[in-house]
Amino acid sequence: MNTVPQATPLRRAPVQRRSAERLTRILDACAELLDEVGYDGLSTRAVAQRAGVPIGSVYRFFGNKRAMADALAQRNLDRYVERVTARLQEAGAARAPGEGAGDAGAPAGGGWRAAMDAVLDEFLAMKRTAPGFTLVDFGNQIPVGSGCAEPNTRVADRLTDLLSAFLVREPDEDLRRAFLVAVETADTLVHLAFRLDPAGDERIVEEIRALLRAYLSRVLD
Repeated sequence: MNTVPQATPLRRAPVQRRSAERLTRILDACAELLDEVGYDGLSTRAVAQRAGVPIGSVYRFFGNKRAMADALAQRNLDRYVERVTARLQEAGAARAPGEGAGDAGAPAGGGWRAAMDAVLDEFLAMKRTAPGFTLVDFGNQIPVGSGCAEPNTRVADRLTDLLSAFLVREPDEDLRRAFLVAVETADTLVHLAFRLDPAGDERIVEEIRALLRAYLSRVLD
């Protein structure tokens, strides 16, 4: 099964470094304003003012604020995958020579369970610290993006491709389905944790961790 193709929300991709830096400032401003005024209060003009760029620069990249939010969601996903990748690389470096990522005899906390902890922990960290993430995350809170690429499907596909290498397993249809179910479940319950506690209710988080391990053990053990 192939990953769902991603359509870019950008009208025009930046080519020069200066243009890329301007796009970064625009998205940073968008994220900050989402935390301050919410999606309904967000406007392209306010983003331009906060970013310190002409309004035409915003429209050079985006047709409206929905496209900006979609681009922010995609950047969030890219940064999330980078963070999870770094955690998995650290785990791989710490593994004893000759020890497989999914070995049943891996050290306590290792193997696929350590990978799932990284996936959940980095999502929680971004939820707590990344500007604008509470409202946009990967596109789940605000219905952004094209209908053929639902946010959790995009997340699950990216994680399947990443984790299959760590797990030394082909990213087959069964694995993709299992990760999609896990992502959908975790997404719903993480939002519950943050509704109960602005910092994320730790008791709910531990329930999420236990639930994911119990479910994925059917596929990964």
